[in-house]
This record gives sequence, C-alpha cells and structure tokens, in this order.
Amino acid sequence: MINNYINIFSLYKFFIVFIVLFNISQAKYIYADKKLYKNDDLNILLALDYERNNDYNNSIDIFIQLFEKSNRYIYIKRSLEILLKLNDDEAIVFFIEKYMKYIIQKEGYQKIMGIYIYSLLNIKKYNKALKYAIKLLSKYNNELNYKIVADVYYGKKDYNQVARYLESAYLYKYDNKVLINLVNILYSYLNKKAKAILYLKAHIQINKNDLLINYKLLDIYKQEKNMDKIIFILNRIYLIHKNSKNMELMYRTYQALISYLEQKDVFLAIKFLEKDNIDFHRLLILYRQTNQINKQLNLIKDMYKKSSNIDFLAKIALIEFETIKNKKIVLNSVISKLERVLTVLDNDIYQNFLGYILIDYDINIKKGILYIQSALKKSPNNLAYLDSLAWGKYKLSKCKEAYEIMKKIVDKIGLKNRDIKLHWNKIKECKNDFR
Repeated sequence: MINNYINIFSLYKFFIVFIVLFNISQAKYIYADKKLYKNDDLNILLALDYERNNDYNNSIDIFIQLFEKSNRYIYIKRSLEILLKLNDDEAIVFFIEKYMKYIIQKEGYQKIMGIYIYSLLNIKKYNKALKYAIKLLSKYNNELNYKIVADVYYGKKDYNQVARYLESAYLYKYDNKVLINLVNILYSYLNKKAKAILYLKAHIQINKNDLLINYKLLDIYKQEKNMDKIIFILNRIYLIHKNSKNMELMYRTYQALISYLEQKDVFLAIKFLEKDNIDFHRLLILYRQTNQINKQLNLIKDMYKKSSNIDFLAKIALIEFETIKNKKIVLNSVISKLERVLTVLDNDIYQNFLGYILIDYDINIKKGILYIQSALKKSPNNLAYLDSLAWGKYKLSKCKEAYEIMKKIVDKIGLKNRDIKLHWNKIKECKNDFR
C-alpha cells in the first residue's frame, strides 16, 4: 500500500497477545502440561533446534505432528507464531483455514479473523477478505474492525467505501491517525479537499494541541501555497512547543515562521520578534533592513545593560557614528568606546574602524595605522583594511607607499566606491607632487 495511507496490520499484530516469539530456553513453556506422549521430549527439542537454526518448515512439521497425535493446542499456537514471524501470508491463510476451530476456540474470533483477513489482503484475495471483514464488523462493531474493512476496500481501490468506513472508525474515538488516513483519501483520491480540511479544522477545535493534525493541515496549506494560513498554523505549532517547553522544536518552528513572515511582510516578522523576544540578533538585522536605526540602537543598548557584553558596546559605537550627520559630535564618545572594547577584544573589524577614524580625523594617525596593521595581520587581503592603511600613509605624506597599496586595490575593484575614488585621486596627486 502506498505511503500516505497507514496500514494498521503491523499495529494489529502488536496487540495480538499470543504472538510471543520463543527460543530454546522457552522449552519449559511447552513442557508445562505433563501429559506428554512417549518421545515428545525428543521431538520438542528437535523442533526447537530446527527453529533456532532457521529451518522453520521442519520445525512447523514436527509441531503439527505433535498436535495431530496429542491434540494439545500449544503445538498449533507455536506453529502459527512461527508463520507470523515469517510473514508467510499464504501459509498463514492455509494454516488458519485448516485449524480455525481450534485457534478461535483458544484465542478468540476477533483476533484470529484480523490476522486471517490481512493475510488474505496481502495475497490479493480481496473479495474473500471483504467477506470476512464485513462478517467480523457485524459481529464486533468497533473502531478497529471499521479500519479493517477500510483497509480491504483500499486494497480493492474503492476509495469512496474507504472514506465511508474510516469516517465511522474516526467517530468512535476521534483517533488522529485514523483521521490522517481519512484526510489522505478525501484530499488525494476523491478530490474532496474542502471536506478534508474541514475534518482537520473540526478536530483541532476539540484538541488544539494535536501536533499530528496541525502538521497535516500545515502540509496541505503548503501544497496550496496559502501564505496566510501557513503563518497561522505555524504560529499555533510554535505556541504548542513553547508551552510544552520543547525548546528545540520551538526554535525550528520559529525559524520557519519568521521565514514566511518575512516573505509576506517584514514588518509582521518584526512585530512577532518584538512581542516574543526570542531572537534579538534576527530583530537587529530586520531593524537594519528596514532602516529603523533608533530601534536598532535602543535594542543593542538594552542588551548591553542586561549582559554587559563588550561586543554590544562596540556595535553601539559603530551605529552612533554611522547614523549621525555631524560625526564630530560623537567622535570622542565613539573613540572612547572602541578603545575600551579593544582592550578586551582582538577584533579586526573594530581595529580597522577605530584606526580609520583616528586617521581620517587627524586625531592620531600613527596610532590609527597601528590599529590597521593589527587588523591586517588577521585579514591581510581585506581591501577595506588596505584602503585604510593607504589613507594613513597618505596622511603621513608617504605617498609612494600609499600609491602602491591603492593601485592594487583599484586594479582589483575599480573606482565605483566613492571613498576609494576619493582616496585614489588624492594619493595620485600626492605622488605626483613628490616626484
């Protein structure tokens, strides 16, 4: 059967209480009844030895012979257990039909019919399977037997009847796995998509925290590319994981939710992040993307107060400097912050930034160059850092050195960058003046 329809046979077998596989040490179980025929001991040991060596046919033959002469049910039971272990459906059908009255008497009609029907189904004897499935349902009207009939109709590809019996099975216990099967049939086979979705929504109204059904509904909305409903369901799944304190699944769901929110409207993503306070790094990026500099700066300041993380102080300095028109107003404050940061962090980005400020504003050119050189030790081919160094050399009137550095930069990236173009023109003039 195809993947999107869950066959319950494996689950059914799990609940058959008499399916317990034995090994050689369990011979005592067979010996429990002391009314043994002569030579039974030897035959039992021989049958168990065959089974241990995977010679199941000979093992079954001996157990059947033991049954035929002793009429002890334990040998029939043992034989059926071996057949079930082998998943030999044709042999199971033959065996149950031959010894049905004995097995049903001991194990019960409902259990054995379930095994018998699924074995018929697996060897494609659909009509016979249906006959016994209907008979079983009429005798025992319950959820499991509705599912068995539905499985038989699925084998016959009668999807209307599958849906009919699955609906009846679902109404017994509102089982979410039965509902998934029903929805798959309605949605994929009968093209009753609206009805399938309605079933899922109704179930969620009763049990909002049913993740299996929420994920199924999410999958359908993804197929339909319904952005609004995807976001709605993802938000609900996110809250379920959050309330259950499943942090790993909560974070994975959050990532998916933010991705869809950004696709729809980046400001919706920002609103969600502001409310839930789960990922300030992502919020900072979105503030920057939407040019909400004040919010970005306030958030970093808040994080710095809470954590005293020195890296936040550096970010505050960079934003303050980049966002103000009259940079001289914040110049001393920015330099002070960055110098404090660089006593703790060995960060090339901050070293270059501080070094360039010291050079460009003629505050301390030599000190600025030292910071740039420290940055270049970490990233020797960084063109931005090389540009800063060339500018420092220019400021010290080392025009030839400045020119050699800048020429390499211009040869690589041209003059599209405004600062590169300005520096190149100044350095060329300086070089010419000192020829």
